[in-house]
Amino acid sequence: MISQDCVIIVEGLTDKKQLEKVIDDQVTIICTNGTFDIERFDELLETYQLDEKDVFILVDEDKSGLKLRKQLASELPHADHIYVSSEYREVAATPERILAMLLLGKHIAVNPQYLA
Repeated sequence: MISQDCVIIVEGLTDKKQLEKVIDDQVTIICTNGTFDIERFDELLETYQLDEKDVFILVDEDKSGLKLRKQLASELPHADHIYVSSEYREVAATPERILAMLLLGKHIAVNPQYLA
């Protein structure tokens, strides 16, 4: 599985809580609260050493999520992207089983109860 040097960037607290239920690994989950400003990003970059870690971007499939993904992708070109289905639109609304499969596909350990 992924090393402990793994960070997932999400939009909101409900997204973070949904992921915390599913992930069975030492992963740092950062909430952007749906906004992106370069000062806050620089702070995150330094605090979490994002240039030296495996970074995943997991945001909602809506206008604000797509905008945030684009901004983060330009600042973190090495980041890997995880996409939720447009059927669910939001990370928090995506069933745990689906999230578990998406995370497993990126080699992030998940709680086996969500794979049944």
